[in-house]
Amino acid sequence: MPELIAPTARLHSSWLEADAEARPGARLDSAGVRLAAGEGFADPELFAAWVRRLREQSDPTRPLAEGWVHATHWWIVEDGAYVGAIDLRHELNDFLLRAGGHVGYSIRPSARRRGLATWALGAVLPEARALGLERLLVTCDDDNIASARTIERNGGVLEDVRSTEIGLKRRYWIEL
Repeated sequence: MPELIAPTARLHSSWLEADAEARPGARLDSAGVRLAAGEGFADPELFAAWVRRLREQSDPTRPLAEGWVHATHWWIVEDGAYVGAIDLRHELNDFLLRAGGHVGYSIRPSARRRGLATWALGAVLPEARALGLERLLVTCDDDNIASARTIERNGGVLEDVRSTEIGLKRRYWIEL
């Protein structure tokens, strides 16, 4: 049975295995990876520092770099192994309103097509309500049918498909 947990350095090896499954030259597609600023994930100390930054990003009393918003990160774990991640951004800046949305998620390739993203998105909706959000913007690439279905299964209503600086995006709103 999957569970959502706070990022933890104890899953370093499992996270590296999941990352190795990503397409060649790419990393797991998750907003939290951008917080690493190109660090070597193989180094346990650098990995642990990145995990700390992920956890700190949810603290509304901590100042963030320009262009960043507070976000809560969870890792999807099954049988003690990292299988994916989901991030809930606490607000939208201009970029997130255009292209990124409130939520980002990724599932390691070997764990896909099992409903984990749909489950994780559903599990995060009460967390969004608890933050006081009334609705969530969730986006996906226009050609990502699996992600579109994940969003729709959680009540997402398509607003539009638009060209953004990160590609053609489907933009859905989920009423909370």
